[in-house]
Amino acid sequence: MLYIVATPIGNLEDITLRALRVLKEVDLIAAEDTRHTRKLLTHYAIKTPLISYHAHNQKTRGPELIRRLKEGQNVALVSDAGTPGFSDPGTDLVALAWDAGLKVEAVPGPAAGVAALSMSGFPGDATFVGFLPSREGKRREFLSWLANEPRVVIIYVSPRRLLPTLQEIAALMGNRRVLVVRELTKKFEEAWRGPVKEVAAQLAGREIKGECALVLSGPAGAPAQEVDPAAYLLRRAQESRLQGRQLTDLAAGELKISRRLVYQAYLALKAQGRLK
Repeated sequence: MLYIVATPIGNLEDITLRALRVLKEVDLIAAEDTRHTRKLLTHYAIKTPLISYHAHNQKTRGPELIRRLKEGQNVALVSDAGTPGFSDPGTDLVALAWDAGLKVEAVPGPAAGVAALSMSGFPGDATFVGFLPSREGKRREFLSWLANEPRVVIIYVSPRRLLPTLQEIAALMGNRRVLVVRELTKKFEEAWRGPVKEVAAQLAGREIKGECALVLSGPAGAPAQEVDPAAYLLRRAQESRLQGRQLTDLAAGELKISRRLVYQAYLALKAQGRLK
């Protein structure tokens, strides 16, 4: 079994009981940085063997770990902080495991983007984009594209690029509201929230250390995304296996539209033979 184990993003107490048990019980822990992970293991008196797995050795180390998994060993994959594969190494190994017909299991836990979103107070659905392109031209192009995104956006930013990124957001998207958090869950955690120009002014001239999470509000007055009742009915029917009135009542309530519109879509789908 390959376990994808989320580890603390700063405060060592932010780890689940299940994660601790898995780290103790597996045969091997594949870590982005063994020195960093050893601090966590020492803190919890976990003596499981460590092996490195990171972006620079994944092409050779990945097949070795797959061989061990095929031999019946249980392996836990961890990154330096948070969830492997979520802006951290891990996706290649997970894909190899699936392709090899091996079992993969997630042991969820901390994620800086989710923690920052919970602190933002910005309404609406959210999307995660991770780190922006490092080249200025590509970054501005990507931010221009994001200007049309109606959802709340979660971005990871290095401290060196934080102020230029805020200034580019202000230039390309107007004075959106943002939340910037640095050193989440750590001793020197700080947060700034407000219109992007004001936050940029507060940070100008400051030396920012530690990676930052930036949460960008949706555009003011952005229209809610229209949802196709028919597509929604099909998806909910597959997920819940509900039929008839139970299904239409559920869809009308979740979509916050009239039951009549939902029922019309339901009848059309029945006539097409796509719903029972």
